Amino acid sequence: MNNKIHIIGSGFSSLAASCYLAKDGFNVTVLEKNSTLGGRARQYKNDGFTFDIGPTWYWMPDVFERFFADFGKKPLDYYVLEKLKPAYQVYFDKDDSITIPGSLNEIYEVFENEEKGSSQHLKSFLGSAKANYDTAIKDLVYKPGVSPLELVTPTTIARVSQFFSTIRKDVRKKIKSHKLIQILEFPVLFLGAKPSNTPAFYNFMNYADFGLGTWHPKGGMYMVVEAMVTLAKTLGVEFKTDANVEKIITDNSNSVSGLVVNGEKIEANIVLSGADYHHSETLLDKNLRQYSEKYWSKKTFAPSSLLFYVGFDKKLDNVCHHTLFFDTDFDIHAKDIYDDPKWPDEPLFYASFPSITDETCAPEGKEAATFLIPLAPGLKDTEALRERYFNKILARLEQLTGQNVKKSIIFKKSFCVNDFVKDYNSYKGNAYGMANTLFQTAFLRPKIKSKKVGNLFFTGQLTVPGPGVPPALISGKIASDLIKKNQ
Repeated sequence: MNNKIHIIGSGFSSLAASCYLAKDGFNVTVLEKNSTLGGRARQYKNDGFTFDIGPTWYWMPDVFERFFADFGKKPLDYYVLEKLKPAYQVYFDKDDSITIPGSLNEIYEVFENEEKGSSQHLKSFLGSAKANYDTAIKDLVYKPGVSPLELVTPTTIARVSQFFSTIRKDVRKKIKSHKLIQILEFPVLFLGAKPSNTPAFYNFMNYADFGLGTWHPKGGMYMVVEAMVTLAKTLGVEFKTDANVEKIITDNSNSVSGLVVNGEKIEANIVLSGADYHHSETLLDKNLRQYSEKYWSKKTFAPSSLLFYVGFDKKLDNVCHHTLFFDTDFDIHAKDIYDDPKWPDEPLFYASFPSITDETCAPEGKEAATFLIPLAPGLKDTEALRERYFNKILARLEQLTGQNVKKSIIFKKSFCVNDFVKDYNSYKGNAYGMANTLFQTAFLRPKIKSKKVGNLFFTGQLTVPGPGVPPALISGKIASDLIKKNQ
């Protein structure tokens, strides 16, 4: 069998695949176009502050444990995990916020205090969510998306109605509080779609939220990247940074024969691309691409984001490690992302203050903050717009939390649509990949194995199982299994 494989990109899915393939005897080389590893999960350091450029939420700890266990390791062999207590805070207005505690019994109390009787509805809802989580995470999401029959099991047949209902309908059946509804609908944002377009089966994200909790690896999510790189290197994986793949070369039988990297042709027998799927196909001759521009333009993509990495010269008040600002209309913002793409007038936004939990993220007495505004992909992105929205959300932060912070800014760095395109070749500058709507789930997503090019495979958030860090780890495993099967 061919045992030499080149992997394009070094995000979570590529790193996971590199480990599995190396363990199974493949000679693996990872090619990363940027100067540092990690893909969208890179790290930014400035003036004693440390920021995760990409993902900041550590959910589904069991998926990470399962990955490392496949190599006889544990996450704790590489990084220290802390369960966040509280998990996060949600602002609805000035002096009106709900804090989600770190234990399920305390969460039931929070719900009951907000709406009498809601805790019983929540228990029933989470019972269904846990059953769906067990079905999805222990079985379905590890399927390669080759056939619709992968979804047909006794369990899914019993729950088939949940694929044709939505999270929004499910959440609103019994609970009436608008605040509680927003909290229950929030986790599906990680799937990249509106609650009204997300199958009710995906309520397993609520179990991930409330049942499994929110965690923080000391040093940030980049510690997971470093752990996986360390593991990969011990397995023999070779990493090359500043290695931009410009072309995938094929032979007369339309099988992979080489790559053009930084203008130089190298031999390649098997290629796995963890880079943006759309971009990866543009590296092929047009007749060898599976999906047309028309295909991509019709798909529902998860949002892009406007991000700010900010260093403050003081500690901030009245915020948690993860803080959500839901003081504006979610439905209007969602419409501006999915239905009529434009810059939102009054966006919801999210803020992460990791230095509240982790002293390694900022100098003593100072605060590191990441702000994120979800945006429609493909929007015009200018410095003037970035500055306008920074001032907008900072004014709301000050008003809602009752403090002045603008004069305490030491520095800020922004990242938006243009950067996602430049740094990651991301289609329309999307941040999270393709949304998990009913018609973009499992076998209906772009395929891991190319139908037109031999020994060309794909992994990551545009293929199965979908957006998010845990799904990326799973995608790497699925791709590696498919490669082994095809050799």
